[in-house]
Parts: sequence; structure tokens; C-alpha cells
Amino acid sequence: MQDFDDFLAECDLGPRINELTGFFTATAAGKSGMPIRRPAVDVRLLPKDELLHNLIGLHAIRQGYFDQHYHSSIPYRLEEECRMAYALMKYARHRSTPLSLYSLGTAEGTMARTLSELSGGLIRTLSCSPDAENYKCFMAYGEPPHADFFLGPFHRLTKDFLGTSRRLAKFASGFDVILEDTTFQMYSPNRSKQIEFVAQHLKEGGILLLVEKFRATDECDYKLREYQKDFGFKTRYFPADEIERKANLVLKTMFNNEVTLADMSQAVSAHFKHCAMTWNSGNFYGLAASNSEENLNLYLSHMAEPAIPHEYVYESDMHRDLAERTAAVPGETTK
Repeated sequence: MQDFDDFLAECDLGPRINELTGFFTATAAGKSGMPIRRPAVDVRLLPKDELLHNLIGLHAIRQGYFDQHYHSSIPYRLEEECRMAYALMKYARHRSTPLSLYSLGTAEGTMARTLSELSGGLIRTLSCSPDAENYKCFMAYGEPPHADFFLGPFHRLTKDFLGTSRRLAKFASGFDVILEDTTFQMYSPNRSKQIEFVAQHLKEGGILLLVEKFRATDECDYKLREYQKDFGFKTRYFPADEIERKANLVLKTMFNNEVTLADMSQAVSAHFKHCAMTWNSGNFYGLAASNSEENLNLYLSHMAEPAIPHEYVYESDMHRDLAERTAAVPGETTK
């Protein structure tokens, strides 16, 4: 119990809800950090599929201010989000009961809302954010019938809260899928406790999806990939002074809370038997973990090929077990 209290106290001191609050609030309100044009999916990189086309269309309409900033900041993250949404929709169709999805710390929860709306309740979602401006964007198109929102940081959505909340009690039994999208790195490098906390919300056989920015074994490699992101992609959406401002204001703080893939492998393996890499864009990676090999493989089988130009990809061996991948890289050891 003391460890749990210590973890909550650690999260309360995280930069996301302290020194970086102003940045996130202003961006969520559309007052700063806005791209010079809205990000749009490069459909040439994705399969021609009616369901996927409908997902892309609705997702574009539902994007709020922060998602516009976010998807303009990470090379081809928007295409990857649509690829993930498509796989989740197909995965949900194989189930006899509605799929429950918790999208934690994902601003206005665009993907979650899109999935709930387009599936007609086949996927029921909960998103969370500590920013009221994100909640306003979530509600801008009316209250969705199958999507909910918790206004608060992820670590305040405890099992006790879910069990006693009249509105969210339907999620008290847990979630079939949980998505953590660049949230942990905004609080601390304590992936072990972060994953332990989030895993308690996952049903038996559920899937944990992780999208994170990782430290590289070679610091030079890390910097080169950052240069590629900033000058090969972000300049399409932001002027140079805005890119520099964010680097000085946010990315330096973020870096202090990033971990290596080997660190993450160790943290994930403490709670899950299986973990696969699903995506790579420079220093960003996508992972999928579960204790059910069957469920994990079913989800992975519905993923289209990664929608990203090869020059941004540094790990092409997708769906390879994360533990095997980190063990195979010389020098990629835990701290």
C-alpha cells in the first residue's frame, strides 16, 4: 500500500501536471503550437479499404487542437493511429461482446471517440486528460453515446474510483485493450510502476498498446533521428522558431523521463508473457503486449503494413518479440 501511495505522489510531481501545464493547456486550447496547416493522412501509404477510408474520414473531422499539433510533430503518427484503429475495429468484430478500450492521456481522445462512434457501440471507450480544454474538444461534437472521458491525470483513475463512479462503473471490471500514447514519459522514467498501475485495469487476456519515444544506445543516433524529424517532417507544419521553442520548452524535459527499449522490455516482461514491436518512426516505437498469445496474434494479424516511408524506419523486423530484439542489439542493456 505504501508503494502505491509513493507512486501516486511521484506522479503528482511529474512535469506533465506541473512545469509543462501551461504548454499543454495553451496547445489544447489552440492558442499556441498550431500547425500552419492541418495534418492529413497520406492515403497512398495505406490499403484501399472501405472501413479504413471511413475511419480516416471521421477521424479527420473529430480532431481537436492538440491532436492537430501532435500529429504534425511525429512523422507518420497520424497514419499509424488510423492503422491501429483499423486493427482494433477488425479485432472487435471477432468478439461476442463489445470491446472496452481505455485510451489514457491521449488529449481529446480522437481515436477512441472515432472508434466508438463508427462502430455503433461495438467498441466502448474511455479517454482521459488532466486538461479541461481537451474535454471541451471531446464534447465539441456533442456527447457520444459509447465514449466517455475522465478529466484528470491517468494515475488518479484508480480501481476504487472506477468502482464508485456512477458514470464509469461500467468499466470497473477492466478493459480489453489499453492504449498508452507518449504519456508515461511526461511523468517519470519509472516504467515498472507505471505499467504495474495501468495493468491492474486490464482484463485477463487483454492487450496493452504502448507508443513511446525511446533513448537510443548511441546518443549520436538519437540526435540524428531528431534532426530528421524536425527538419525532414515538422518543417511541413511549423516554422523553425516554433520547432526550436518546443525543443527547449518540452523535449528536454521529456528526454529526462525517456527509457531505452531494454528498460521497457524489462518493465513489460514483469507483467506480460508476450510483447511485440509494431511500429517505428525515428526514436518512436509502438509495442503490443498481452498474456494471451492468441489475442495478441489476432490483433497483430489485422494490422496493415506500417504506413511510413522507409527512411524513417530503423527497426523493420516488426512483430518480433521485444525481449529477443533488445537482447540481439549489442550494448542495449538495462540501466
